[in-house]
Amino acid sequence: HDNTITMTRKSKQPGGHNPLTYAETKRLKSSGYGTQSTRLTSQSMLPFGHCCLSLSQIEGDAVATPSGHIYSRETIVQYLLTKNQELKEQMAEYDRKRLQVENRRAEWEENQKKKSQHSFRSKDQGAMSNALVLKDGGGGGQEAKTENSLSHVSYWLSSSQPDASAAGDGFDYEKEIMALPSPPPGRPPSPMSGEPLKLKQLIPIHLVHEQDEGISNNGGRVLCSVSQKRITTQETIAIKSSGQVMLASVFNELAKPTMTCPVTGKKFKDKDVIKLIKGKSGFAASGNVEAKKYNPTLT
Repeated sequence: HDNTITMTRKSKQPGGHNPLTYAETKRLKSSGYGTQSTRLTSQSMLPFGHCCLSLSQIEGDAVATPSGHIYSRETIVQYLLTKNQELKEQMAEYDRKRLQVENRRAEWEENQKKKSQHSFRSKDQGAMSNALVLKDGGGGGQEAKTENSLSHVSYWLSSSQPDASAAGDGFDYEKEIMALPSPPPGRPPSPMSGEPLKLKQLIPIHLVHEQDEGISNNGGRVLCSVSQKRITTQETIAIKSSGQVMLASVFNELAKPTMTCPVTGKKFKDKDVIKLIKGKSGFAASGNVEAKKYNPTLT
């Protein structure tokens, strides 16, 4: 009986390092093996004109951030107030820990000063006692001198070993500071972009909602303020000085040549033009419609 183990054909092929076949991997997908991916539907996407924080249609005043995200004024103001309070508490905790380090440093420096003074006085008193011994003609001076000279060259002697208590008494200020947590930022981050956000940076915008059988804000669908076309996944801009929201194609055709708002007639500059984040749908043309989650594998 031949017990020789022969190599399978699969292991000889390029890429044959995978211990699982395609059918086995497919069966294990449902149990969380490997990278999981799924196609997002329209119900998973945020329509244009909905608040990026509450994920619901905006009933009251709408505002936009410099990054182009749209929020309900009430929601984003409450968020900023809450985050500012949390940052104040985090800063107070950081200052308390930093003060503890500074106090330990001052205490350590005071102890080192006292030790230096004590060491100086001990050496001074030792020199005076040695002088008295030599004056009296004592023979112990030569032995002490020999022992001191040996302690410098004979590191294996017990008297030359480092003192553990003295070694552990050091204070590394830089290490203590590095061990502290990072100080909190001065301003709360934007919920979507993560950039620092101030209350005065919120830009009021005017959203025109579609009217259907006398129902206001029907489904939260927003219209272009100039062409009255429904805004879904098209590129959209807002004019900061007037707060009007319109399609980018309409802006380039009617507003940009004269740098005048078609609705209010107000002049604006290039810095007043904000590109709003587009809405998304379940179609691939609207952007990334697939979500992935990485899980470790056996390879």
